[in-house]
Amino acid sequence: MIRSSVPSILMMLATSVYSIVDGLFVSNFTGTTPFAALNLIWPAIMITGAIGLMFGTGGSAYVAMILGQGDRERACRAFSMVVKTLFAVGVAATVLFYIFIRPVCSLLGADGQMLEYSVHYGRIVLLVMPFYMIQMAFHSLYMTAEIPQMGMRLSIISGLTNIVLDALLIVVLDWGLTGAAIATAAGMAVGGIYPLYYFSSRRNTTHLRFVRTRTNGRSILQVCTNGLSEYVGNISLSVVSMCYNLQLMRLIGEEGVAVYGILMYIGFVYASVFIGFNLAIAPVISYNYGAQNHEELKRLLRKSLILLFVAGSILTLLSEVLSGPMAGIFVGYDAELKALTAHAIRLYMLSFMICGINMFVSAYFTALNNGLVSALAAFARTLVFELGAVFVLPLFLGLDGVWLAVDLADVLALIMSAILLSAAKGSFKNASL
Repeated sequence: MIRSSVPSILMMLATSVYSIVDGLFVSNFTGTTPFAALNLIWPAIMITGAIGLMFGTGGSAYVAMILGQGDRERACRAFSMVVKTLFAVGVAATVLFYIFIRPVCSLLGADGQMLEYSVHYGRIVLLVMPFYMIQMAFHSLYMTAEIPQMGMRLSIISGLTNIVLDALLIVVLDWGLTGAAIATAAGMAVGGIYPLYYFSSRRNTTHLRFVRTRTNGRSILQVCTNGLSEYVGNISLSVVSMCYNLQLMRLIGEEGVAVYGILMYIGFVYASVFIGFNLAIAPVISYNYGAQNHEELKRLLRKSLILLFVAGSILTLLSEVLSGPMAGIFVGYDAELKALTAHAIRLYMLSFMICGINMFVSAYFTALNNGLVSALAAFARTLVFELGAVFVLPLFLGLDGVWLAVDLADVLALIMSAILLSAAKGSFKNASL
C-alpha cells in the first residue's frame, strides 16, 4: 500500500507547487498587496478547477468498477465519455467565470488596487482552466489506467515549468503578478494537454484508450454523484477560505489574509500526502468492490486508517517544531508578520493529526460508488463544522479562534466519520470495520 501510493503522493506534491511557488515569488518580490490578492482569488479558481476532480474521482470509481466486472470495452467507452463531457463542461464554466470575475472579487472583499490585481491574475489563469480541469481529473484516472508514474512525472514537469517561468518572468523580467499568472497557466496547460495526446496516440499501452462514444446522461449523473464528495469538499474548502479571508480582513486586514494564504500553502502540501494516498487506494477499493472481494475491502480500510493516523501525527509534529522556519520562507522580511504566521501554524496544523482519516472516509465511500454518503462527510466537515467554527470561536477567543476553527471542525468530523463507518457496518456485506 505504501509503495503503490508513493507515485500519486509525489504527483500531488508536485501539483501543489502551482500556488506555493507563485506565493513565494509574489510575496518576496512584489509585496503584501499582490500576495493577498492572489490568495483572495485562488479559492474561486479552485472551485472551478474542482469540477475536474469531481469527474476524475467519480469517473475513476465508475471505470474501475466496470474493469472489476471484466468488461474492458465498456470501461473504455465510459472513460472516453467522462473526459469528453468534462472538457465541454469546463469550457462553459470558464466562460461564465471570466465574464463575472470582477463582481466575484468584489464580493470576496477586494477593492482598490487589490481588486485590480485579483481580476488581472484570475483572467490570465482562466484562459487555460479547461486543461486544468483535465489535469485534475487525470490525477485519479492515471491510477485506474495503472500508470501512476506517468502522472507523477507529468506533475513534476508541470511544476518545474511553473518554477522556471516564475523565476524568469517575476525575478528577471520584473513582470510581477502578471508573470506569476502566466507561469501558473503554462504549468496547467502542460498538465492538461499531454494526457489528451497520450490516450489518443499509439504510445498508449494501457487498458484504457479514447474510443468513439455517446454521452449517456444516466452514466454521467452516476459519475458526478460518485465524485460529488470531492467537489463538495473543494467547494466547501474554498467557501470556508473566503470566509476566513473576510474574518481576517475584519480583524487585522491584509496581513491576516497573507498569513492565511501561508497556512493554505503548507496545508495543501500536507493534504497532498493524504490525497495522493486516497487516489492510489481508491481504484483498488473500487475494483475489489466490483469483484465482491469483501474481506480485502475490510483489510484495506483498517490498514489505511492506521497509516493515515501515523502520517498525520508526523506532519503535526513537524509543524510544531518547524513553525518558525516555515513562516520565514514566506515572510522572513517582516519580523512581526513572521511571528504572527509561526503562531498561526502551531495552532492551525494541529488538525492534521486526524484530518487524513476524515478525508479517507469520504474517499472510501466514493470508491464504493456511494457518492451521497461521501458528499455528506465532506460537506459536514468543512461547510458545516469549520464554517460554523470560524464565525463562532473568534467571539470567545479573538484571532486565535480563527486559527483553531479547523481543529474543532476535524474533531467533530472524526466523530461523524466513526458514526458513518459504524452505520455502514451492516452494508456492503461487512466491507467496513
